[in-house]
Amino acid sequence: MRSYSIQEINEVINGEIYGTTSHNITATEQLEKATSSEISFIGNKKYEKHWCTSNASIAVVNEDISIEPGENRAFIKVKNADLAMSQILALFALPTPIFHTNIHKTATVDETAIIGEGVKIGAGCYVGPKVEIGANTTLYPNVTVLDECIIGENTTIWSGTVIRERCHIGHDCIIHPNATIGADGFGFRPCAQNGLVKIPQIGNVVIGNRVEIGANTCVDRGKFSSTIIGDGCKIDNLVQIGHNSKLGKFCIMAGNSGLAGSVTLGNGVIIGGSASIKDHTSIGDGAVIGAGSGVTGDVPAGKTMLGYPAVEARDALKQWAILKRMVCSSKK
Repeated sequence: MRSYSIQEINEVINGEIYGTTSHNITATEQLEKATSSEISFIGNKKYEKHWCTSNASIAVVNEDISIEPGENRAFIKVKNADLAMSQILALFALPTPIFHTNIHKTATVDETAIIGEGVKIGAGCYVGPKVEIGANTTLYPNVTVLDECIIGENTTIWSGTVIRERCHIGHDCIIHPNATIGADGFGFRPCAQNGLVKIPQIGNVVIGNRVEIGANTCVDRGKFSSTIIGDGCKIDNLVQIGHNSKLGKFCIMAGNSGLAGSVTLGNGVIIGGSASIKDHTSIGDGAVIGAGSGVTGDVPAGKTMLGYPAVEARDALKQWAILKRMVCSSKK
């Protein structure tokens, strides 16, 4: 069991210690569940009220905290408690699953594949012809990488992921279990003789560096050209990204959200959970789409959109206030 004094923890996050405690810390936990040997966090003043009933001996807190730690308890004040929390969690993180051999005997690796130094390939994996995998990348058991894919260095691909032919994945990426990269886009057209005719999807997917893609997320290949995920994007679980969509750098998409085909996101766009974006729509840099919203037209840079169909946040809030007054009046 790992154990750290408050001074050792503060060496990692470089905060300012208020109060004293004799307790060493062996784990992290939320305020309500923490014991005296666990460290917790207060990232917002509204959670101050929970400190008096918590058993945590140490909390990492924002600088604007207005309460005192109390007897044999201490705070470490930092500018951003959430960011400091990520550093402390790394201290207590358990090791990832162990590979006894770099390439498991049950993995199938085509003889034309180029495998970098330190690559680990787990049981039941398939690596197809002319695949290139960069140094120190890990494929956990039962990953499929089809023909001519290129995967960068230090990337982790978890079990069940399928990467279809000719797709490219950058360096330092994380692809979580059962994601599908490069499945056919949803392309069909009515035909008098045959009902619905499938349109071939002959493009690929290009994923930048330091991208993280959640479990069971699907990124469709382009009908032609590429579906593109820019550097630093973070995609949650159960997200759909349609064919020929293009995400700029550092975009965030929360769970159950979706882009139809040929959507363009600028840099730093945030898409809330269960939001949906119409095909051939452009969303400008830094725009925010609220959870559950439905975007049917282009969104300028920096705008926040809410509702279904989505409108500017201030207009949506006015509409909701009027509707609430109407409902209250009807009940009188």
